[in-house]
Amino acid sequence: MANKVSYTVPCGAAFRDAVTALAQSRGVNAGDLARSILLALPASVVDAAADPGEPGREDRETVVLKSGPAAGRPWRRKPRLQVRMAAGETPARLRRALGLALALAEGRLALDLDDPGRPRVDAETLAAAERARTLADENERLRAVVAALSFVPLPHGVRTREEALHILGFPPGVKPSSSTVRGRFRSLATIHHPDSPYGSHERMSQLNAAIGLLRDFGG
Repeated sequence: MANKVSYTVPCGAAFRDAVTALAQSRGVNAGDLARSILLALPASVVDAAADPGEPGREDRETVVLKSGPAAGRPWRRKPRLQVRMAAGETPARLRRALGLALALAEGRLALDLDDPGRPRVDAETLAAAERARTLADENERLRAVVAALSFVPLPHGVRTREEALHILGFPPGVKPSSSTVRGRFRSLATIHHPDSPYGSHERMSQLNAAIGLLRDFGG
């Protein structure tokens, strides 16, 4: 048996979650899915498949480091899959194989039993699935943006001008103009308003408190 190695496969969060869900529903892991495709389909078919690609610039996840000098600190990194396979593969080829596994599971791709190496595609199903994938990717990008802009509400509320500026995302020592403060408030309120898909009553309450306090201070 060939020695196996662990591959880190960077990929979009939506793609990672879809692969993970498929593997769990089959009682296997991502490596098993990729291996089944690489065994079932000719190399030419796998290599010709579209690469789902690495995550976009805003598509990041936050993990807490478990070892080393920075242990316990949060770290933003690219979403990824850990795939244990025989040596000699590449992350891009494994993404292609996993993309084909998803396409088969979702009905976007079927195998011709008379010629297993020649997949056939239902164009209408493929288009619908691609639209759904695009929406899922856009949602992930929006969640990443919201995560980057979100603040941790102060447990004691907003009591000082410095705390108000912190809630609005200004670094210590900065003295923004009144128009800059109002613009920042409007931007954050659009995201954190309870009527927003990513809204938060607690964050919106502290935003209101922050802008009110800054008005009392005259800016």
